[in-house]
Amino acid sequence: MNTAVRDSLSKVPEVTFGFWLIKILATTLGETGGDAVSMSMNLGYLVSTAIFMGIFVAAVLMQISAKKFHPFVYWVTIIASTTVGTTLADFVDRSLGIGYPGGTIMLVALLVASLFAWYRSLGSIDVGSVHTPKAEGFYWLTIMFSQTLGTALGDWTADSAGLGYTGAALIFSGLLAVVALAYFFSRISHTVLFWAAFVLTRPLGAVVGDYLDKPTTSGGLEFSRYTASGLLLVAIVLLIVVIPQRAAEKSH
Repeated sequence: MNTAVRDSLSKVPEVTFGFWLIKILATTLGETGGDAVSMSMNLGYLVSTAIFMGIFVAAVLMQISAKKFHPFVYWVTIIASTTVGTTLADFVDRSLGIGYPGGTIMLVALLVASLFAWYRSLGSIDVGSVHTPKAEGFYWLTIMFSQTLGTALGDWTADSAGLGYTGAALIFSGLLAVVALAYFFSRISHTVLFWAAFVLTRPLGAVVGDYLDKPTTSGGLEFSRYTASGLLLVAIVLLIVVIPQRAAEKSH
């Protein structure tokens, strides 16, 4: 690959239907996997967060050190971000007693601040521009905030708002459909719509994950967290292998 072509490519994948499918499964795995470690293994939210944060940081460093886009490295980092997002949100909302509304508001502020700092520093928050270590640093920080926000937002909607897992899943699915329609039929910035969809897929995955492993008395299916996590991981690996993926092109 010549230098001009290499420099025009991002270190993250092109955004396609397959990308969103894998992303939703990854966020669902983040919920079941995070709960498996913090709850089923009884390690608690703080210890689990420390474990997943270590994995996330290691995955980000591996992603940044890579010379080009590698699908498995990228998706391992996404899964790590969504598991740490699950346990971190639960720690902030439950252990620290901030609650879902307070946690959601705080994380919205952090997410907006991250995007603003990224834009002011590099002039673009388009995923196609993620091809330098600095851009990748902002990208993964923003993603971690979005994953954590999504967990808090999903729990708030399903639990505190009393909509249940099915009701919350329908709401977030509907909002994602609105974003998709705006993408095809409006002039709203595709970059803005991407980040809106990225945030919304996380609470969708969170409530679906809770629906799979929570007790039937709480409206769930009561699947084993280990079984659900294993099946989701297998599905993600198969999709990564089957669905062609390539690096996103740099915006001009």
